[in-house]
Amino acid sequence: MPFGESAYFCAIYFVSSPMNPVIKLDQIDRKILEILQSDAKITNAQLSKEIGLSPAPTLERVKKLEVSGLIKSYHAQLDPEKIGLGITTFVQVTLVGHKKMFTDAFVEKINLIDEIIECHHITGTGDFLLKVISKDITAYQKLMLERVNEIEEVASTQTMVILSTFKDSKILPVPI
Repeated sequence: MPFGESAYFCAIYFVSSPMNPVIKLDQIDRKILEILQSDAKITNAQLSKEIGLSPAPTLERVKKLEVSGLIKSYHAQLDPEKIGLGITTFVQVTLVGHKKMFTDAFVEKINLIDEIIECHHITGTGDFLLKVISKDITAYQKLMLERVNEIEEVASTQTMVILSTFKDSKILPVPI
């Protein structure tokens, strides 16, 4: 498959905090991460050829990246329209308050709704930004009316329907 069209992707994360320092990467580690993000199904033999190492040290490096938590998972990336999910929206949610108990309760309830595929705590006029995927507008309306808006911590929602998507990359730039 050409670059970017793999049915699988590798999820990697670069998060730095006192509890989770940035992992030092050399040129070979960066190359491994770039290749795995575009084709997570690549064989170890092929990966080793592309990075210029023999298979054993290549596998050792991949395992090290997995154990360190830098590579979090490998997934099949599905085409939403081909499985009957035709509507994607972003929903800005404002909670009734900003106490930890409201946030925790909201997040716990949101995690039970499969159609909410992303949930981000944000700054600005709202508190959370959700990415919601549904079969159609009727299914979306039912989800919002019967599930999301019924969450007692939700004060208001504002929906933005995605008309077109021009970039939807799962590939993160690997910092130097």
